[in-house]
Amino acid sequence: MSFQPNPGDEVVINDIAYTIGQHPAAPGLAYAQAGRQGIVYQLLPRNGSISGAKALKVFFPKFRIPAMVYQSEHMESYSELPGLQVCKRDVLTPERNGALIGEHPDLLYAVLMPWVHGLTWFDVISDQKQLTAEESLKLARALAGTGSAMEQRGLAHCDLSAPNVMIPFFSEVENLRGVSAVELVDVEQMYGSRMDRPDALLAGSPGYAAHRTVHSGLWSAYADRFAGAVIIAEMLSWSDAAIVEKAWGESYFDQHEMQTVSERYYAMRESLQKRWGSKVSDLFIRAWESHDLSSCPTFGEWFVALAAVDISLASAASVEDSIDKASDQTDAVETNQIKGTEAASGTLDKLGYSDTNVTAAEPSPGQEAVVNRLFIQARALEDEGKPAAALEVYRSLYHFIPDNSAMQMEVEAAIQELNAKLNPKKDEAAQPAKVPFYRSKKFMISSAVLIVLLAGTVPTVKILADQAEVKQKEQEAAAKQAEMKAAEEAEAAKATALKQQEEEEKQKAADAAKFDAEEKKKLAEAEKKQAEAKKKEEERKALQAKYDKQAKYEAYLANQKQQKLDAAKKAEQEKYDKQAKYEAYLVWKKENDAKIAKQEAERKAAAEAQRKQEAAQKAALKKKRAQNVVTLIAHYNKTYNAQKGRKIENAESYARDFKNLYNTDATYFKGVGKVAARMNAINKFLSNTDYTLPNL
Repeated sequence: MSFQPNPGDEVVINDIAYTIGQHPAAPGLAYAQAGRQGIVYQLLPRNGSISGAKALKVFFPKFRIPAMVYQSEHMESYSELPGLQVCKRDVLTPERNGALIGEHPDLLYAVLMPWVHGLTWFDVISDQKQLTAEESLKLARALAGTGSAMEQRGLAHCDLSAPNVMIPFFSEVENLRGVSAVELVDVEQMYGSRMDRPDALLAGSPGYAAHRTVHSGLWSAYADRFAGAVIIAEMLSWSDAAIVEKAWGESYFDQHEMQTVSERYYAMRESLQKRWGSKVSDLFIRAWESHDLSSCPTFGEWFVALAAVDISLASAASVEDSIDKASDQTDAVETNQIKGTEAASGTLDKLGYSDTNVTAAEPSPGQEAVVNRLFIQARALEDEGKPAAALEVYRSLYHFIPDNSAMQMEVEAAIQELNAKLNPKKDEAAQPAKVPFYRSKKFMISSAVLIVLLAGTVPTVKILADQAEVKQKEQEAAAKQAEMKAAEEAEAAKATALKQQEEEEKQKAADAAKFDAEEKKKLAEAEKKQAEAKKKEEERKALQAKYDKQAKYEAYLANQKQQKLDAAKKAEQEKYDKQAKYEAYLVWKKENDAKIAKQEAERKAAAEAQRKQEAAQKAALKKKRAQNVVTLIAHYNKTYNAQKGRKIENAESYARDFKNLYNTDATYFKGVGKVAARMNAINKFLSNTDYTLPNL
């Protein structure tokens, strides 16, 4: 029996009872996230809080490796490092979990580990969530610290990318274990001296893989340096509204732009220079221009540079940008997200991938956005007559599709068709071969849709996918060889163009330097003439001043003589006056000192009383706000449950209670978790009771 749980189902692992969590964006479906190697389910402890949730990773058949037990035992010692709590893993084996695996064979060598709450860096980029300067620096320092600690122990993640970087910093769940601001997940490919080399190596993720290594697998101590540099640069730049607006989509860079001179590269380099200083921007430039991973900056170098940055520069720039663009940017982002979601949904419905076909094993909402976007882009490029560009997008899309899925079969068929079109065989040049009906794109699409509509058909999809893969390997081998040759030729041409561009820039720099030298020489001569004229004028003025000074000195001597006589008389009188004033001063000073001492004591007592009062008020306000947040969530849940129970009047009453309480301190509530999102949903519901509240 395959493992396809529903929300609320109970699972007992190692004598501990857990329940399957419900997906927050899809009520009625299990909280599951699909990745390259398997599906991760959220398990909630039967007797415990949500902060103690676990993640159960169920691997696809070809990744169910017995050596996972040995690997996890060695990983456990690394769970104490910041950002690697998922290394504390428990593998389900036949010896310890035989009964459970017998009931659900898919759970063989599944891994139980801590559930990391919060967003992924992928979510932050996709939602265009702009950060403050303090948040950017905190996240970048956390990632640099984690990478540095791993490098010191000879470790590397080997698939560092936005979806694999979690941000507990933005979680609404209070975690008492004090996790790092950044956590890494999907550590099955981790490199270490005591780790076994994986059978299938990953080549990095689009937008984070160096173009010189993208066609080869990553498994070395240097594997994370380039991707880590890009993610740290993204985190630091994400407090810059201009950078957020320029982002390609699910990453800041398009994969085709990696390590090339592009508009996005220059924009990020200038932003880092302006906000964080030359040391940080130099590290990014060094990684971008590196010829191999070992020449990229270490995470330790990043950590040292970030520890010395001046946050005031970035904060000032962020405040200046936010004043001008905050309101307009918010409206634009929300509009684009709504339009993009509707367009993607409509296109997939036309192709047969409707919401009714989605099961608990489908990709997470974040990965669905990637699939939708890339699929639409590839289709558009095909319609525009750009098969080469469409082929590259289909290959990028392939990384995000779950194995053995219907869409995977369609994408594989499209890749094969475009490969055959771009690289025809010599014996087929004169007359194209007829495509068998079972290899046609139309048949593949129809089969995929039919398979998805059948219930419980995961094994069937796998069989068809394996058959299609065997039939495609022969044609893909020839296409891959031609593709590698074309890539080498393109790389050589690119290197020649870059060399020519560098020579032209050097010549321009030399000409500019020569012109500047001539201008400086002319300017120096003009300044010399002006200095000589000024010197003569000063000599004339000095001589005249000397004569004037002599006359004034003689008048001064006569005046001084008279003043001495007057001063002697005045001094005698002042002596008597001063004695009288001093005696009066002593009396006044004694009285004044006593008065000042009394006033100072009263002032200190009043200041201390005021400080205690303000502290009490702040504590009371903090406590009240915390209670109000809990009350707001309770009002929202009551509204949601009342609507589900079709008690609209009760739901409206609870909604008004929520809104009235929210408006008492709207500025504070707006920045707390998802309270603002709940307020937005409540407003929509009050204006239209037919609006369905989301389960937040």
